[in-house]
Amino acid sequence: MPRTLAAPAHSEIIIKKSRFIGCVQPMADRASAQAAVDALWKQHPGAAHICWALLAGGQSAAVDDGEPGGTAGRPMLDVLRHQDLEGVLATVVRYFGGVKLGAGGLVRAYTDTIAQALLTAPKVTLQRMRTLQCHVPYALEGLLRREIDAADAELVDVQHGTLVTLQVRLPDAQAAAFVQRIDNNGQGRVGWTDPAP
Repeated sequence: MPRTLAAPAHSEIIIKKSRFIGCVQPMADRASAQAAVDALWKQHPGAAHICWALLAGGQSAAVDDGEPGGTAGRPMLDVLRHQDLEGVLATVVRYFGGVKLGAGGLVRAYTDTIAQALLTAPKVTLQRMRTLQCHVPYALEGLLRREIDAADAELVDVQHGTLVTLQVRLPDAQAAAFVQRIDNNGQGRVGWTDPAP
């Protein structure tokens, strides 16, 4: 099951006088990743390279930033994939120490920097969420709110019209049981806008 990070984690290694500063952090999309990399350039204006990899569904990216092709971004992306992560940005700031590492040395340096950061990174399991919408008579609103609380679901929106319309967000795996419980307790007076699971 895919996981993401709960918080950023950092690492730093020195190889043949080159300094590699790594960071792994939760990141939703490429625009946010690019903003994070731009901020790193402001923090490290003297860096030789800032290579990065983003694993975020269809917005994934691997950037070598001037290092020989395939020696930085792609290996960092492979580390994220190997750990079954999703929605994660890996960055490495490199200060060149004057000694060339060669292609193999660069791949090892970038993968090791990210692997070190991931050792201390707090990971959380990703849950696919589902949003449900139902309509109930006013008399059932209190019952529904209690069921939402009991299921640790999120009440996204409530609108009061002829009926009360509630939008509820909860883990997809719990949706079918939740709908069944509401239908049973509502005794046929609950209408679902979205198809019930």
